[in-house]
Amino acid sequence: MWERAVAGRYLRARRQDAGVALISILAFLGIGAAVLVLIVVMSVMNGFRTELLDKILGFNGHAYVVGQLPLSDGQRDGVVQRIRNLPGVAQVTPMIEGQVMIVGRGQAGGAIVRGVSRKDLEATPLVSRTIKPGGSIEGYGQGEFGGDLILLGDRLAMQLGVGPGDAVTLVAASSSPSAFGMSANQKDYTVGGLFSVGMSEYDQAFAYMPLEQAQLFFGKEGSVDVLEVKLDDPDAAAGLKPAIRQAAGPGASVSDWTEKNQSFFNALQVERTVMRFILFCIVVIAAINIVSGLIMLVKNKSRDIGILRTMGATKNSILRIFFMAGASIGVAGTLAGLILGVLFCMNIQSIQKFVEWVTGTSVFNADVYFLTHIPARIEWGEVALIVGVSLLVSFIATLPPALRAASLDPVEALRYE
Repeated sequence: MWERAVAGRYLRARRQDAGVALISILAFLGIGAAVLVLIVVMSVMNGFRTELLDKILGFNGHAYVVGQLPLSDGQRDGVVQRIRNLPGVAQVTPMIEGQVMIVGRGQAGGAIVRGVSRKDLEATPLVSRTIKPGGSIEGYGQGEFGGDLILLGDRLAMQLGVGPGDAVTLVAASSSPSAFGMSANQKDYTVGGLFSVGMSEYDQAFAYMPLEQAQLFFGKEGSVDVLEVKLDDPDAAAGLKPAIRQAAGPGASVSDWTEKNQSFFNALQVERTVMRFILFCIVVIAAINIVSGLIMLVKNKSRDIGILRTMGATKNSILRIFFMAGASIGVAGTLAGLILGVLFCMNIQSIQKFVEWVTGTSVFNADVYFLTHIPARIEWGEVALIVGVSLLVSFIATLPPALRAASLDPVEALRYE
């Protein structure tokens, strides 16, 4: 229709409308940049949360049974089987966990040792399937009391300067005090392989040894510290706690992953909400340029408005002309930001590598951000919300100057022409 043609003509720059064109370009760039940044930031935060959740729940259990657990292996096997038979339970891992000092090639550091059986280790793919080349879990759990083969996180091994086949010494406080006070257990082990979870907090602090060897080393023969329970659906952990507690028997205490990591994930959620609000404010600020540009356009086109009104154009026609002129800037900026934002998120790891190659520095330090790469997870529902809000803000910003143009009196507009 003719209103669209007139609106398009007004947007095309001419010498007398150069200021309007410049403001329109700035409005387009501002809205596009705001939508781009909003999509990228929210996708990275979604990816960060998802990656952390996957790593935490893949490496750790979803529920934990502690307390007066049976001491004998036969009794414990019965408890494990009862919990394993509950609907929704995928894995039950008897585990010993203790802190040690670990000494490598002249280097020493602290570590957390987990004692688990080979069967349970193989059922933890985040560890068993991330063994680096040169090492393996072959030989793990074989030999007297499970053997002397252990697995180290790759960052911990780097800190100690050791690799597969090297010897390390573990030192831990003895559970049985002597007449001279607390003594220390010390033993040499062979590094069988290095695992890489992809989360620095785990890769630089954890080691695995066979369960029987851990019972011997920590002086806990026949007992375990915790039964770690993994579920088909981690979100069902809170609802399954009563059934797990009943299956574990009297004296057992059950907790779940939401209790152990609640403050962490609550902080992520608050940060996500605040960041979304701040970036939406940027969209609003960018849309203000549309108001400025249209006000100038209405002022420059007062004569044209008067002529159109005398030729029979209605107020609604004038309203549509200037509404389309302003809205088209918002639509074009939003679409440009949408396309660039999605492409950026889909190629974010390649962009990270390129920036690191150009600058020669790490832009995503795993020691600070826990993960080894920048994650991005596009949630299309959230992208649709961002696009919808951007278009809505653009349309609302367009209305006041468009209404002013429609209400302009043609007689006043042409009086001094």
